[in-house]
Amino acid sequence: MKTILILGITTALVLAGCSSPSTPTQSAPATTAKSGGYYLDDGPEPSPPANLDAVPDAVPRDEPLHRFANRPYVALGKPYTPKTARRAHREEGVASWYGKRFHGRKTASGEVYDMYAMTAAHPTLPLPSYARVTALDSGKSVVVRINDRGPFHAKRVIDLSYTAAHKLGYLKRGSTRVRVESLDPAAYDTRGEALQEGVFLQVGAFSRADNAQQLLDRLTQALELDPGSSCVVLSDKLHRVQLGPYPSDDAAQAARARVRERLDLNAVLVRRD
Repeated sequence: MKTILILGITTALVLAGCSSPSTPTQSAPATTAKSGGYYLDDGPEPSPPANLDAVPDAVPRDEPLHRFANRPYVALGKPYTPKTARRAHREEGVASWYGKRFHGRKTASGEVYDMYAMTAAHPTLPLPSYARVTALDSGKSVVVRINDRGPFHAKRVIDLSYTAAHKLGYLKRGSTRVRVESLDPAAYDTRGEALQEGVFLQVGAFSRADNAQQLLDRLTQALELDPGSSCVVLSDKLHRVQLGPYPSDDAAQAARARVRERLDLNAVLVRRD
């Protein structure tokens, strides 16, 4: 397999944070200067949004891996071999962040970097993929979509977007120790909430999300469902409409009978372990 060589722009900057899909480069970490200013004038725009705390976490969803951005490459003389499948990954180390110096430039995946989105750069996790990043000092956590490469710096394991770093509370410090855990999109519903375990009813499965939502709305109205007792689960590229969880198989069977009686629909029991 061809290995891509990444050339440094300057020894001080290490590597620029964004690039074309065929030449993934590093997001330069932001650290604060002793005077209190941002490193190399990185940081927010003159008038950053006032509601960054309200920016929702990334929602894990099943996406095809990038065709080129997961090939082996070399950065600062060190070879990296990205993962080419989404498998469990957990590590602890230092997180940094990058801001306006790279805002609007292309990431290693070819997407445009948005410092106000919930994204991140990682040296080897698949592009794109999702991870939960937890600050070890505060316990705060965010879910980010990984769409860039970096950081290529000793002991640093991930670079977060400006907003993600803001939500973890380490903008002024420039870095903090974190735990990074990869997320399986199949373990989340389409709202980005972790799936509960137990017995459920699956009432339908659709290739289109809007069709699944229409059925969910219909079920909610006809059965007078409580919030949180139904969801759309994205699995194997299908949007699956599920009700539950139920405390027992008997309770699920009773609900199945109500679905058949009121909507003339057949549901099947499914278990999440």
